[in-house]
Amino acid sequence: MEETIVFTEEQVQTARFAKAMGHPVRMYVLELLNKQACCYSGDLSEVLPIAKSTLSQHLKELKDAGLIQGEIEAPKIKYCINRENWAKAQDLFRRFLNS
Repeated sequence: MEETIVFTEEQVQTARFAKAMGHPVRMYVLELLNKQACCYSGDLSEVLPIAKSTLSQHLKELKDAGLIQGEIEAPKIKYCINRENWAKAQDLFRRFLNS
């Protein structure tokens, strides 16, 4: 008989956060947003040497993981750290790295 491996919710969530953080652009965005209240997507495209469409994909990945949140303020989008999930990610990584 084959043994079935069941992953805990904590393992799945930690992996999801890790995947979202798995690119230098995303790490830069997270560090920037963690240091300030919010940032507009247009401002990010001015400091990062990547296409706006590429930046948009990175922001979507972070947003889908729940690490950031976006609010439309036409014609721009304002992004902020999702403080609740940011604290959760810190706790999950801390527990994982100390196990």
